[in-house]
Amino acid sequence: MAHRAPSGRAPAPAPAPSRRLARRVLVLFTLSLSCSYLCYSLCCCGPSAPRARCAPVRSAAAKKLLHKSRPCGRPLPAEPPGSAPGPPRPGAKRLPQAIVVGVKKGGTRAVLEFIRVHPDVRALGTEPHFFDRNYDRGLEWYRSLMPRTLDSQITVEKTPSYFVTKEAPRRIFNMSRDTKLIVVVRNPVTRAISDYTQTLSKKPDIPTFEGLSFRNRSLGLVDTSWNAIRIGMYAVHLESWLQYFPLSQIHFVSGEKLITDPAGEMGKVQDFLGIKRVITDKHFYFNKTKGFPCLKKSESSGLPRCLGKSKGRTHVQIDPEVIEQLRDFYRPYNIKFYETVGQDFRWE
Repeated sequence: MAHRAPSGRAPAPAPAPSRRLARRVLVLFTLSLSCSYLCYSLCCCGPSAPRARCAPVRSAAAKKLLHKSRPCGRPLPAEPPGSAPGPPRPGAKRLPQAIVVGVKKGGTRAVLEFIRVHPDVRALGTEPHFFDRNYDRGLEWYRSLMPRTLDSQITVEKTPSYFVTKEAPRRIFNMSRDTKLIVVVRNPVTRAISDYTQTLSKKPDIPTFEGLSFRNRSLGLVDTSWNAIRIGMYAVHLESWLQYFPLSQIHFVSGEKLITDPAGEMGKVQDFLGIKRVITDKHFYFNKTKGFPCLKKSESSGLPRCLGKSKGRTHVQIDPEVIEQLRDFYRPYNIKFYETVGQDFRWE
């Protein structure tokens, strides 16, 4: 049975209209904020765009912050077409306009380190071996390895094995027939001994220099299949290059003069590249320990720099008769090379 209110107590007054209105506004405000947040989460926090990480909204008061900062899940601004993230880097990656194509143990590393001091030259420090080992990767892969250069700068790379790679001249020509080629040559007998010394330091159990150099030493039959011997037959390899490039696009550096007169040889290299003679005597000093010139200031640090430990190592001792036999073998190749390039390197 329902209880009646005591007859002496007045019934409770109805809520004031203003109080009911305030409650309704509060409920509507809460529902509106919840719906807005739900719609925002569903529409703007999709997985398709990268999102910034933000703290979760914990109260209705956070609504004001949604208009002042990037909320959780809002996609980052789209980059303009073709632009890269981060600050723009000067220059562009270009295919090389000049390549040091040879020869191994001739002084190619010295030429590269010396020429990269020039402000108008940017050089790739490592050997890409594109035109002999990595040609199937394509020119865009090759280009991606290059340093960025300004329009006024020259891009240079060095891979000495190109000179003895049969396919390299044609491949470089197909890239650009205007490519300038630099070949650092050295007395082929001394070069072969240097080549052998380097290999011996890595493989101590290889046969002797004499054993590798001759098929029959008593008959004076030199083994031209051994790479250390074959590289020094410069006239033979040059024939392949002259099928695609004129002599005017090939510059020959004397490996011997690079030691005795580095500024003079590098002056000729700068002339060949068509750049101002910036590298001069003031850039070099002679290191008596290594036996060759070093840079007073390197391109990377501005400090004195000599070539690595693998450069300037003491050669193994070779029987003088073996050396004389190899000189006799190389003589006709050297003479033909002198006549072809119009330069006497005086290796005889």
